[in-house]
Amino acid sequence: MRKVFVGLVLGLVVAFLFQYFFKKEQDHSSLTEDSALIVQQINNVGKLVVTEGYFSEIMTYQDAKKYLNNWVSFDKKALVVVNAEATISYDLHQLRYEIDEANKVVRLLQIPPEELKIYPKVQYYNIEESTFNPFTAEDHNKINKRVTELISRKIEQSSLRSNAQNRLLTELSKIFILTHTMGWKLEYTDIPIEKESDLALPLKK
Repeated sequence: MRKVFVGLVLGLVVAFLFQYFFKKEQDHSSLTEDSALIVQQINNVGKLVVTEGYFSEIMTYQDAKKYLNNWVSFDKKALVVVNAEATISYDLHQLRYEIDEANKVVRLLQIPPEELKIYPKVQYYNIEESTFNPFTAEDHNKINKRVTELISRKIEQSSLRSNAQNRLLTELSKIFILTHTMGWKLEYTDIPIEKESDLALPLKK
């Protein structure tokens, strides 16, 4: 009878230990599979998100060289027509993150900054210049600088930047949806992301 009792106790201990370690192994396997799926989704998001806009501007460029106390003047001017393509991009290949399996948390460490590029196409009309004051490379540089400033102001007045941020949020939301579906949490610089709109906070300047 005593041997039977000892055998039952040993059997229960072995069963408990087997179940404990087997369950622990299952939990670890599940976490590993979850984290692998999250990494795959983040890699899928990792791409170049580009938003394009097109802008036009007409300006008059004038310059004068004066001599003899402004008694003599050599003028030049031109009508400048600008058609520009502008792009705002986010390179999500540069998205930095870490995965905390123990606490089931995905932490976004750094969201890549936006990159604004302007590609102006400049055409000149009604060009007037003097032999003593011709158009030079310096004039073209001044015009290009002014064109960039004008287009930049137009971009700020347009919806290009907000459209670009909305496209970025759409991509980041894929990570949010996946983590919450799997019972994980998403954080950005230790701030919990409880809803998709919270992702917009890091983008505000």
